[in-house]
Amino acid sequence: MSFTVEQLTAIESAIASGELKVVFDGREVTYRSVDDLLKARNTVKSALQESGALTKKRRFSFVSRNMD
Repeated sequence: MSFTVEQLTAIESAIASGELKVVFDGREVTYRSVDDLLKARNTVKSALQESGALTKKRRFSFVSRNMD
């Protein structure tokens, strides 16, 4: 199954609001738990990244050392 960025956005909005119901393209899905929503988000996000529809964000961290 191919996923859309809109589906990912709907899932992420549900996670942020604490809702278990996701609505997109006139369809409604109710998940059993936030854990199920997180799993769905990870599945959709990975598929979109693999297809090139979504790019991975690179994370950088910097360490500052005080040399005094």
